[in-house]
Amino acid sequence: MSSAAAILRVEALEVSYGSTQVLFGVSLDVPEGGLCCLMGRNGVGKSTLLQTIVGLLPAQRGSISFRGEPITKRASYDRVQAGIAYVPQGRESFPYLTVFENLRVVAEASDASGVDAVDDALERFPRLRKLLDRPAGFLSGGEAQQLAIARALVTRPRLLLLDEPTEGIQPSIILEIEDAIAELKNSAGMSILLVEQYVDFAIRLADSYAVMDVGRIVAGGAIESFERERMHDLMSV
Repeated sequence: MSSAAAILRVEALEVSYGSTQVLFGVSLDVPEGGLCCLMGRNGVGKSTLLQTIVGLLPAQRGSISFRGEPITKRASYDRVQAGIAYVPQGRESFPYLTVFENLRVVAEASDASGVDAVDDALERFPRLRKLLDRPAGFLSGGEAQQLAIARALVTRPRLLLLDEPTEGIQPSIILEIEDAIAELKNSAGMSILLVEQYVDFAIRLADSYAVMDVGRIVAGGAIESFERERMHDLMSV
């Protein structure tokens, strides 16, 4: 997949865990101000790709560029400061801190403007305003996912990496998350790389898509070219 207006460009990326290679020559573009959905079965390397983009795993070969600048060798915190935010699976937070404290900790650790950045993040997830004094460890799965995304938004990223945001979430909150992501893309102009197995959710949001299988990109293109029948074959166990 290639785009002249890519905010993120991954080229021929190879990644291994010890002696076990996981990614094999992966190339992927995320369009400026657009949303690319990365799909595939469990265990094919999607999360590994996100972790490599954000600098949590090293690349053996290939390159990653962000806004035209090479970042393949840069430390993870440098990539965050450059404008990349990552929301991993698991909805990580500080469980003994309140929702508000979780957001303030991230704001204070980044270059974000404190209360303004927190308020902006809460605008995306109004449900959290009623829970500001609740410890994060006492949130439901859907509320915790909203907090995880809000924590990432506090850093005011240019590129948001989301790993399976609908996994294990009740349908009503999935719709709230979908609305927030759509708003980020359409009104805020944020670029998003979304890993997702809920195909209908992905299609409604995405401008482009890519499918991974056994550490390789095996299909992709504009969302208009999406073939549901072929996708079923690629994602079935």
